Amino acid sequence: MTNLSQKPLLNKTLEKKEHLQLLVLSNGHGEDIIAARIIQELQQLSTSPDIFALPIVGEGYSYQKLNIPCIGEVKTMPSGGFIYMDSKQLMRDVKGGLVQLTWKQIQAIRSWVKLQSKLGNQKAILAVGDIVPLLFATISGANYAFVGTAKSEYYVRDQIGLLPGRSKSAWWENFSGSIYHPWERWLMSRHRCRGVFPRDTLTTEILRKWPIPAFDAGNPMMDGLEPSLKNPIFDSMEIKEAKIIRPMMVTLLPGSRANEAYDNWEVIMIGVSALIDGFREKEIVFLGAIAPSLDPEILSQTLGTMGWQQQDQCNLKVTDPQAMFFQFKNATLILSQQSYNEFLHWGDVAIAMAGTATEQYIGLGKPAIAIPGKGPQYNPAFAEAQSRLLGSSLILIDQPNQVFPTIQTLLQDSDLLQDITENGIKRMGRPGAAKRIAECLQSLFGVS
Repeated sequence: MTNLSQKPLLNKTLEKKEHLQLLVLSNGHGEDIIAARIIQELQQLSTSPDIFALPIVGEGYSYQKLNIPCIGEVKTMPSGGFIYMDSKQLMRDVKGGLVQLTWKQIQAIRSWVKLQSKLGNQKAILAVGDIVPLLFATISGANYAFVGTAKSEYYVRDQIGLLPGRSKSAWWENFSGSIYHPWERWLMSRHRCRGVFPRDTLTTEILRKWPIPAFDAGNPMMDGLEPSLKNPIFDSMEIKEAKIIRPMMVTLLPGSRANEAYDNWEVIMIGVSALIDGFREKEIVFLGAIAPSLDPEILSQTLGTMGWQQQDQCNLKVTDPQAMFFQFKNATLILSQQSYNEFLHWGDVAIAMAGTATEQYIGLGKPAIAIPGKGPQYNPAFAEAQSRLLGSSLILIDQPNQVFPTIQTLLQDSDLLQDITENGIKRMGRPGAAKRIAECLQSLFGVS
């Protein structure tokens, strides 16, 4: 637990400010990152607001990196923020102090708003995530805006209409004509809600059927993905002289949650082995995009037990000096915690068991093969929902040994690959959303 006392903030803010005082609320690691991207764009404005934050889930490392002061108390819950997928996870969080923490956070928000009002400061709240920060913003008493990261109409429909073949229980997701339920839309339609930023155009169009100030600014998840090296560079003379075809490159996305990601990695490596056996005459480079929260040594131990030999270097140039290289038969595998953007861009296809990373990869117009795991995040229910969100770009398989025939069929269908390219960009949006949202907030809140 981290108790970020408000006393230093009180000393810092006990005077009237000319600039807007903005409190950012978010409820999850991915939401923190999205909020941080918007904050960085706000800070680039000629009239940047004074920014504070409250990470409702976790300890807000993304805010700490930007030196954004946090108000109230923050604490990492046992579930890691995945309570909506498992009632057992919710009970663990309740036992871990979730109710008490929530009450303290609500009090902290209201105290912050009252302080700014007492000083006569212009104030507003930006809620990033789902109904929890949206609800907190609504009851704060201040004007607010909402960046909806958790829901998309693509979960239940496409441009043609409702998705066919859904289970009878799925009616709940769209019983009122939108993926956003009536109580969520009520929170978004209050007079103090100045702007709502859905994650895609389709969701924006649906929300505009109600008196909701919805803006189609795009999805900040696709920001900040520019690679240091746009194209892969090989040292091999044969490749340089174009005497052979570039190796097939497969991005591996095991997720970022420790323990679960290690289990996912073992499943992915079974799929990798099947792919190597299937393409015996083809050189393959596997790009392991590993989150900083994971221990590469644990992942490398799994490789060792499956016959991979660690090497000092490989033919592919990477900018990460800590990258680890492995060789097995006709394949090379690279583990890197600093080459995430490059590995997303370089891959021809991904084997994925991740949330945000999978969506970002597909947003680049690329196909991904997904294998449902045991959770708590990437379980069958999550994977099925993600496949609805991402459409044709995400191909679900039951077993890792199905990776080879699935990719083999995929690479032979040029029409499907073209559809996947267009589909991914349409569903995830183009870069620049954080800047567009920041500029819109400047107008909505009259940043001065």
